[in-house]
Amino acid sequence: MFLVKVFIFSPVQENTYLLYNDQKDCIIIDPGCYFDKEREELASFIDLNALKPKLLLNTHCHLDHVFGNKWVSEEYGLILHLHEKEKPVLDYAPTSGLMWNLPFDNYTGELTYVREHDKLKLGDGELEVFFTPGHSPGSVVYYCREQQFVIGGDVLFRMSIGRTDLPGGNHEQLIASIKNRLFPLPDETIVYPGHGDPTTIGFEKKHNPFVGMSI
Repeated sequence: MFLVKVFIFSPVQENTYLLYNDQKDCIIIDPGCYFDKEREELASFIDLNALKPKLLLNTHCHLDHVFGNKWVSEEYGLILHLHEKEKPVLDYAPTSGLMWNLPFDNYTGELTYVREHDKLKLGDGELEVFFTPGHSPGSVVYYCREQQFVIGGDVLFRMSIGRTDLPGGNHEQLIASIKNRLFPLPDETIVYPGHGDPTTIGFEKKHNPFVGMSI
């Protein structure tokens, strides 16, 4: 069983997720820790709870979701997992950082590519990979079927959706990803987004003005 901890990091107010279990193993998803104090906050939680980081995952690689990749990798000896179509987005992230006046050291190490229907295990917990492009070319979400929650990146928000005006974005593709991969999930499924508060699939199907009324 996973416990879910969220940290809100960087001037962009990005949600970084840490999933951990009773065996004290953990997964770090989209580390957006930009400032030293944010890295210290993440490390302190890991240390105080005697956790052992086992996986480093990205839902996608826009700059606010990758600020902490390099630090996490070096601090805990982890290889970054992402979809192969996100590699160009990861490579471009430092350029975006300069444009936003948020320079940072990018991850340049070994990569492990995840694919649709891959299953990532941590103890008795499992995350299934759904390929959900549209916000970015290689966006994925991580679905815990047993506990019915999704770590959703910037695909679906409470009464909103991810922007599609950035390089590689595609509005029609994003809507299709939400309708075909997320909305078929049980209504009680919790969506933990990349920004803002959690929501549920059922709530978004009823109330999301971008997709909920058109299904």
